[in-house]
Amino acid sequence: MADTFNYRIDHHGSLVRPPALLAARESGDAEALRAAELAAVKEAVVFQRRLRSTVVTDGDLPREDFRSAVLEGVTGFRRTGEETGGLARWVAETLPKADGPLVAQWAGLLGELTVVAPKVALPSPAYLAATTFDPALAGAGGPASARELGEALAEIIRAEIQLLVAQGVRLIQLNNPLLLAHTATEPGATGALSFEDALAVEALAVRLDERPEGVRIGIAPGWTAPATVDRARAERLYAAVPADRWVLPLDRGTDAELDLLRALPEDRDACLGAVDATTAAMEEIDEVMARIDAAAEVKDLEDMALSPSRGFADVAARPLLGAEDQHGKLVQVETLARYCWGNEF
Repeated sequence: MADTFNYRIDHHGSLVRPPALLAARESGDAEALRAAELAAVKEAVVFQRRLRSTVVTDGDLPREDFRSAVLEGVTGFRRTGEETGGLARWVAETLPKADGPLVAQWAGLLGELTVVAPKVALPSPAYLAATTFDPALAGAGGPASARELGEALAEIIRAEIQLLVAQGVRLIQLNNPLLLAHTATEPGATGALSFEDALAVEALAVRLDERPEGVRIGIAPGWTAPATVDRARAERLYAAVPADRWVLPLDRGTDAELDLLRALPEDRDACLGAVDATTAAMEEIDEVMARIDAAAEVKDLEDMALSPSRGFADVAARPLLGAEDQHGKLVQVETLARYCWGNEF
């Protein structure tokens, strides 16, 4: 679509936490942690502004991992002490209820620190429901089903989106690392939600009754494309979830990555994860541009943006790269964006 509100240079949101912030989190001193979070977010805003990013985020710096805004911000969840896939395992013991805003205070700070557009990333309700529903708790006061849990979470996240929009945030991204697995010709592990239920839950969260001009809701449906894509399932995903912007992987150059893009309706934007955020090795510019050129044969380049393939530190204490390598990757995204669109942004 003719999107007049493109953000050409983007990133998923999770940035590498500075050592002082990690030390403050480890100390257990709430006052010291708050001061370290404020200092880290201010530094991150300057960092992103100097990179000439077209959006700024708080980098998930005030949170332990990319899910924490919800898991630690609402009632009803319990941390089990176990880990699943490198993430602390949480379970829903009751239907969740919000005690107040989740991240709106940090979004407000971004607006005070810079005129660059603030972006906010949140975990998607379908992802949280798929990974925290425990059927063993259904008869002991827990949610009766993953769908019921997802719908309760969707209402909370939709309310947060509405609050963020009222604050002036114009780009909000929901992260669901499981959605692309549903589009595989042979879907793998996708958690406790069926494909149909996942679609319904995500749609409930992003469908706003009123939307000011320029507001964009994005979905990051996974960090990597499946080996092969079921085109019909991919089309169902895009048709059922009315998100404006889809953050899609493009760091491998596979046919499946292009198939995900081919299935995207013409009226939706794509943000291409063109730079690998999991390795310090820098890609050759010509190789990345060849992938972008292939994508441009599938979709109008004017309806696309660029980003790293995923966040740099889903969990605060386990970054995928060091701070210097992260810097290099983000500079490369900025360079690639200027190859594509010149200096128009």
